[in-house]
Amino acid sequence: MDKHGFIDASDIGTAADVEAVMKKYDRESNVRVWTGKPKIFISVLMTVFSIYCIIDAVFLTTLPEIRLSVFMGMIVFLGFLTFPVKKGIEKPNYMPWYDIVILILGAGSFFYYAFNAMEVIRLSARVIRRPDYMIAGILAILALAELCRRCVGLPILCVAGALLIYTFSTGLDVLQVVRTLIYTTNGIFSAPVQVCVKFIVIFIIFGAFLERSGVADFFIRFANAAVGRFSGGPAKVAVVASALEGMASGSSVANTVGSGSVTIPMMKRMGYKPEFAAAVEAAASTGGQIMPPIMGAAAFLMAEFTGEPYSTIAVRAILPAILYFTGIFIAVHLEAKKLGMKGIPKNELPKAKELVKEIYLLIPLIVLVTLVGSNTYTMAYSAALAIVAAIVVGLLNKKERLTPKRIQEALESGARSSITVVVACGIAGIIAGCITVTGLASKLLGAIVALSSGQVIIALVLTMLCCIVLGMGVPTTANYCIMAATCAPILMDPSLGVTKMAAHFFVFYFGIVADITPPVALAAYAGAAIAKSNPLKTGLTATKLAIAAFVVPYVFALSPGMLFINVSGPVEIVQICISALLGIFGIAAALNGFYIRRIPVVLRIVLLISGLCMVFPGTITDVFGLMLLIAITVFQRIMAKKEAQAPAV
Repeated sequence: MDKHGFIDASDIGTAADVEAVMKKYDRESNVRVWTGKPKIFISVLMTVFSIYCIIDAVFLTTLPEIRLSVFMGMIVFLGFLTFPVKKGIEKPNYMPWYDIVILILGAGSFFYYAFNAMEVIRLSARVIRRPDYMIAGILAILALAELCRRCVGLPILCVAGALLIYTFSTGLDVLQVVRTLIYTTNGIFSAPVQVCVKFIVIFIIFGAFLERSGVADFFIRFANAAVGRFSGGPAKVAVVASALEGMASGSSVANTVGSGSVTIPMMKRMGYKPEFAAAVEAAASTGGQIMPPIMGAAAFLMAEFTGEPYSTIAVRAILPAILYFTGIFIAVHLEAKKLGMKGIPKNELPKAKELVKEIYLLIPLIVLVTLVGSNTYTMAYSAALAIVAAIVVGLLNKKERLTPKRIQEALESGARSSITVVVACGIAGIIAGCITVTGLASKLLGAIVALSSGQVIIALVLTMLCCIVLGMGVPTTANYCIMAATCAPILMDPSLGVTKMAAHFFVFYFGIVADITPPVALAAYAGAAIAKSNPLKTGLTATKLAIAAFVVPYVFALSPGMLFINVSGPVEIVQICISALLGIFGIAAALNGFYIRRIPVVLRIVLLISGLCMVFPGTITDVFGLMLLIAITVFQRIMAKKEAQAPAV
């Protein structure tokens, strides 16, 4: 850090440091080491797979059973080429014989289904009489489960395993379960994997191109120019940059490590405690999963589950996402004021005129949002055109020119990033299949409704706990699939009265915050590793910073006006937005304990009540909360003035 408080090269984590953290907390980073010709061969396979996925999603109309099984076969094949049996295996060009056997049997089983798809369809329920199909089905399930263990982790497998045991306990035999999970659309090839084939993979590829077009660097420099000069600048830069980058993001841990290796040392040098610095980055990076338009690809699944257009879901997600990041931003600002921090010197910040010249970097995102929002083109076609736009923009960017080599790298990166998402979605399909075939959803519904005695708030709390537990250590997309299959239907029961859209947003939010909620707070732990802070304290601080993510879902579940559902017109929408933002300010200030001056305990409680009143849509609660906020503001200013005028002792 130089004399102005600005970061220098020594404060930035090295590539080795970042890689070490990623390998510790992000299973996707624990990959085989390939060099020479094997590396070239696998790189070509990944590139071809991405090209195939784009062509398949946009142009092909092959029989679904063939498309899905071929797709999953390729994922299993590439997955075992990428992920070793355990962490720490870094021997170059090494793949043990048993991995080769699993690769051949696993991928081969899916391809065998594709080759015989017409006969499987003809046999229907009688497929259980064919030993070859049953053996292939069992091998496919086992291979997918093993690949999931390697690249996703054990939590989601534990859930799937428990549900499989329960399924067998209901009287269904192995053959019936295999048929359901493999040879119908109620298992592995259910909605999650179908949506992966249709457009999630192509959006992941788009994200890889977007990253290489230079837009990520543009977002960071824009955030520096916008808020870097203000009190506590580096922390505010982290919040704003994460919000912008989150529009096309897919991993809380990867975001935390990627940007945190730069922002966390900056915040520490500015005077923030290590736990706070790590928590800011973890909370902001996790929020990237709820930021439109991409929302970690879960928005597309939500469209599939709810039947609502994607554009409608993106619009409904805007205000809750803004409230989330506003809450973190306010907490960061108040902490900076409390500690008397300064901002980054103006002469060290990017110039606005330089950023204006690079505004064209946003064209791919604009193309994507415009085409998808128009409902004229399919999402896959819109994403394909956005990829073309990203390539054009990358070719025009002199600082980070998109060469043919980098185009190939983007395709390869997109394929590699898709593996974990697809595998997790496949296991989520197994979970959904077990729930469907056993009727467990209705039993869970009955249990929670009985425990809540018909009280919505109790049902919401119980559902929240289920979401956080089930979401621990599970990727965003698969996380939402599980929540949508298990928890959302509970809230939509007529006795509780939560709307379908509010129920899905509720479970989505609480599945996401599992990444920063102890004890399994992967994003917080990744940030703590960079900051060298206590992981548990970091997780607790991140939870406090992300308080909006714990409050807002209750608000739109009880009063869906925050999602722009059942609102009377523009005036009510403006009222909801303004009161909600003021409410989040009140809640953040109450939790921080500083507003103009340190807040007495009693006033913190009053300020918290004020914030909650304004967050909850309604004229009466808004007016009452606003009056309390004004009264506290006046009192704090008067007391601050008296303290300033008091003679020094």
